[in-house]
Amino acid sequence: MAASTQGVFAEKLSPYLLRKLDDARRSSRDARTVEVLERQYLRDPREDQIAATDVSRHYEASLAGIPGVERIYRSTILIEPTTTCAAHCRWCLRAQYEPLQMSASQIEDFARYCGSPERAGELSEVLVTGGDPLLVPAKLQSLFEKLEQHAPNILTYRVGTRVPLQAPERIDDHMLGIFQRFAGAAEIALHLNHPLELFPEVVQALRRIRRTGARMYNHTVLLRGVNDNAPDLIELCEQLRSLGIENHYLFHCIPMAGMSHHRTSVDRGLALARELANSGSISGRSRPVFALLTAVGKVVPYEGTILGREGSRILLQTEFNIAERLRINPTWRLPSAAVAKDDGRLLVWYEDGADE
Repeated sequence: MAASTQGVFAEKLSPYLLRKLDDARRSSRDARTVEVLERQYLRDPREDQIAATDVSRHYEASLAGIPGVERIYRSTILIEPTTTCAAHCRWCLRAQYEPLQMSASQIEDFARYCGSPERAGELSEVLVTGGDPLLVPAKLQSLFEKLEQHAPNILTYRVGTRVPLQAPERIDDHMLGIFQRFAGAAEIALHLNHPLELFPEVVQALRRIRRTGARMYNHTVLLRGVNDNAPDLIELCEQLRSLGIENHYLFHCIPMAGMSHHRTSVDRGLALARELANSGSISGRSRPVFALLTAVGKVVPYEGTILGREGSRILLQTEFNIAERLRINPTWRLPSAAVAKDDGRLLVWYEDGADE
C-alpha cells in the first residue's frame, strides 16, 4: 500500500515533556536525555522523504459498520475510543488514521457485539488503544462497564497507553479508581523505550497504578539512535523488573511513511534479542520477545520463519490461516504483501530497515 497523503503528522509534546526537555537542555549533564526525547517527539526533516515502500497503515483490519474497531486475532478485538494522544511519537503506526471520538452509543454497540452469541465463545480479550484511552477516562470507564454488562466473556481489558510517561499528572484518583474497580480484568500496556524516560514523576505514577492491582506490561519499540544498543536495553529491562512490570515485546519499528530514519535492520534487532537472552546480563523473566509487525499481524522470527530475501524485503512464513482470518473478519482482504499457500497459511513480505 502506498504511503498516505493525508498530511503532515503534527509535532505535539505534552506540557510535562516540554518541561523535561527544557530542563535537560539547560543541564550540561543531560545531553543523552535531550537526544532520547528529541528523537522520539520532534519532527525531523527526513520525514518528508517518503519511500514507495512506506505505508500509512500497518495493516487493514477494520470491521465494517463499527468505526474504531479492528480484528485480526481469534480471541482479541481492538477498539479506539479516541485517536487523540498527549504527545505524538514520531514513528506512530496510527499517525495517518482518520480522527475519531467514539460516542456512548458506539461504545455500547461494541460491547454488545463482543458479547453476541456468535462471538461469546471465542472473544475473551479487548485491546483498548487509540490515540490514548487514558485521555478520555469517562469513555474508558463506560467501556469497562458496558463490557461487564453485555460481554461477560471478555475476561481481559488491555489498555495501551503512554500517558504515565507523557502526562503522569493524569494518573489521578479518578483514573486509579477505574483501575481498582476493574483490577481483576484490567491490564495496562506501556511503551517504555528507554530508561531515561523513567523520571521520578513517571515512576511514582507507575507505582500508583501497580497498587490498584491492575497488571502492567511493556512493549519497547526498537529505535535507531534511541535504544539500538545492548546497555540501554539491559538497563531498561532491569528497571522494568524492579517496578514489577512484565517486559513483553521488543518491536521492530515498522515502515511508516517518512519514518525510515527511526528503523534499524531486522538483523540488528535479532542480534540485540540474542544478546539480551543469552548473555546472562539480565534475569530470564526480564527479557522481551523480538517481534515484527507485518501486514498480516505480529510475527516472531523463530528459526524457519525467515524464508528468503528480495532486495530490501524479507519473506516470512506465518501460521495465520486465510480461512480463519476471513471467518473472524469477513471484510478483511489479503494485502498485496501477502500470499496464501495451498494449506491456507500466509506468507508475508516485510520491508527491512537499515543501520547507520
